[in-house]
Formats: sequence, structure tokens, C-alpha cells
Amino acid sequence: MSKKCKCIVSFLWDFPKEGISYKDITPMLQDPKAMDHAVNLFVERLKSQDIDIVVGIESRGFFFAALLAQKLNAGFVPVRKKGKLPAETLEENYDLEYGIDVLEIHKDAISKGQNVLVHDDVLATGGTARAACNLVERLGGKVVQCNFLIELSFLNGRNKIAGFPVESLIQY
Repeated sequence: MSKKCKCIVSFLWDFPKEGISYKDITPMLQDPKAMDHAVNLFVERLKSQDIDIVVGIESRGFFFAALLAQKLNAGFVPVRKKGKLPAETLEENYDLEYGIDVLEIHKDAISKGQNVLVHDDVLATGGTARAACNLVERLGGKVVQCNFLIELSFLNGRNKIAGFPVESLIQY
């Protein structure tokens, strides 16, 4: 981001449980110029890519994934936690930095050969992103890039999604 931007990420200590430093993107969501700047930076980094579908990971990944899909003239597909999608789904287990969960995608959300951008707000341990990439590939899609607003480099999440191009706007 630019040096002129006001604080766009706030920190909550011991949230959602003790020992976790939570990165809150809601200050950025309240600033339309910051949001526009972030979306434009991502679009610039994707200009040589042909994107058919943007996958947004629940729930904070939805905010920018939908905006990116619109800017890229691509479809938007939500990847949600188990039990929140109404149609037939595929599911994938993944590890969080503070537990285990399951992600799901509609079975008809991605067609074989479609180019897919996977987007989430934070890359931490990489488990969530890996699960989303696995779901995309199981449906026959090709992950062309994984995008994150924030990357917690010290957690080495890139290692879990090695083999996929990764872009992040802010690194800690």
C-alpha cells in the first residue's frame, strides 16, 4: 500500500483465542479509496492472466473476491464452511493455526479447464488456501494465482501452496 494511506489493518491480541494476533481488515473496508487501491493493485498483478472464476474463501475473502470478479469480468464462487451451501458440494478438511475445519464448494461451480483465481484476506499457515485450491482442482479448474491482502510470512503459509503463484499486498 502507499505511505499516505491511513491505518488499514488493526490488530486484536488473543482473538479468537489466547496467543493469536488477529489482523482485522474492517478499517480498510470502511475506506473506499483503500479498497479501490487494493483491488487495482491485484488487477495490475493479474493483467497477463485470463481469469474465468474468482473463488472467495469464507468469509472475509468474499469482500475483495467479488470486487475482483467484477473488475476481471469473471464469475464469483464462494467457498464456505461445511453446511452453509444449499446445493450438492465437495468438501475438504484443513488445519487452521488454532484448529481443524472443513470447506465446501458447489459441485457445479467450476468447469473443467477454467482458470481460477483463489482469494482470501489472510495467508497464515496456508491450510485454508490449500483446501480451496484442492477443491478447485478436484472440479477440474486450474488455479492460476492465490491472492491475499495480508501474508503472515512467519507462519510459512506459502509452503502449503507451493506450486501456485502467490500475491499478497501486506506482509508481516
